[in-house]
Amino acid sequence: MNDVSDVMVVGGGIGGLAAALGVVESGKSVAVLEQAPEFEEVGAGIQLAPNALAVLDRFGVLEDIFKVAVFPKRLVLKDVYSGSEWAALDLGEEFRERYGYPYIVVHRSDLHNVLLQACKNKPDEIKLFNGQAIQIAKESKNDVVVTNQNGQTFHAKALIGADGLWSNMRKLFSDDKPACSEYVAYRGTIPIGEVSDANLEDVVMWIGPNLHLVQYPVRRGELFNQVVVFKSYNYKPNSDDWGTPEEMDRRFAGGHPLVEKALSFIDRQIRWPMYDRLPLENWTKGNITLLGDAAHPMLQYLAQGGCQALEDASVLADSLLRQDDYSSAFQTYQKERIPRTARVQANARLWGRFLHAEDPLILIMRDKLFQSHTSRNYQVTDFLYGSHKRRWSETPISVHIDR
Repeated sequence: MNDVSDVMVVGGGIGGLAAALGVVESGKSVAVLEQAPEFEEVGAGIQLAPNALAVLDRFGVLEDIFKVAVFPKRLVLKDVYSGSEWAALDLGEEFRERYGYPYIVVHRSDLHNVLLQACKNKPDEIKLFNGQAIQIAKESKNDVVVTNQNGQTFHAKALIGADGLWSNMRKLFSDDKPACSEYVAYRGTIPIGEVSDANLEDVVMWIGPNLHLVQYPVRRGELFNQVVVFKSYNYKPNSDDWGTPEEMDRRFAGGHPLVEKALSFIDRQIRWPMYDRLPLENWTKGNITLLGDAAHPMLQYLAQGGCQALEDASVLADSLLRQDDYSSAFQTYQKERIPRTARVQANARLWGRFLHAEDPLILIMRDKLFQSHTSRNYQVTDFLYGSHKRRWSETPISVHIDR
């Protein structure tokens, strides 16, 4: 049995690495156990709002993130068929003054690499282990023991489960399963030189009934990120025979010429079914807790999945700094985070329904809301982007989300 550190973090993604950086602030050592053979991030672009940048700034990596980021001017909603602009949010000077940070977009691998390098820069405090698919975890009187796929065990004083949507560590708290939204995503990047007529200044979401397309540049403007999302009318549980590229083409038929052109560049090899889970009322037991998608996986419509994992890491760091014992620190951490993340999870589902509406009455309500919205009306985003300036202190609540 290997005594690896004070704290083990299961999962070496964005949330897991950020958690490691947060733990060492309290003078504790960390071992990050990642199941993949290498530390790397899959996917394409990620949007980082001010609430996430505040955490990256705290951990001393913001300037490195800015070197690989793009700073869009606006968030824009367009009609997927006509191309008409429905609503926009200005991300300029007034936005930055209000929230203290800009809004940026980066490639997920660039963000992950910056966090990974920050961890590697602390070799005496953070140990990194690959090829560790942790199957189970148990708490004894003196420590927490985890077992990998080969039966090898590791132990430490405390454990943070950051092993994502399909988390094994979550099984300690719930036997729930990921809930499929019946939507799929196809995503990828292309060299910016192949883009001749797209908007390179904004984050643009083309929306229509049960579908959308998101576009924005990443990696200092060298790549163009695109994500196609649609609800499959052929959904089959426990099957891969739905949400196919052929269905994607049928679903987007008749779209704006720029949308149809975008689909011709989309990587059709990897299909990403979209899942979330219902909020947990508890994700802490003794010296074990959860973080990020292991605790609160959410749909992507608010672009807050990674942002909320970063918020977790910061609040957890504060709790460990204020309290000596892990159990109390973890309880304090979840008391603050559960109401906050449950609210974001619920709003992500609702926003997805709103964007993808096909019911005539909902469409009328949506159009009226868009017509009344101004590009500098930031009240609608205060609860998301301003959390670092006004930390949430709501009483933990049980939140029910209808499918």
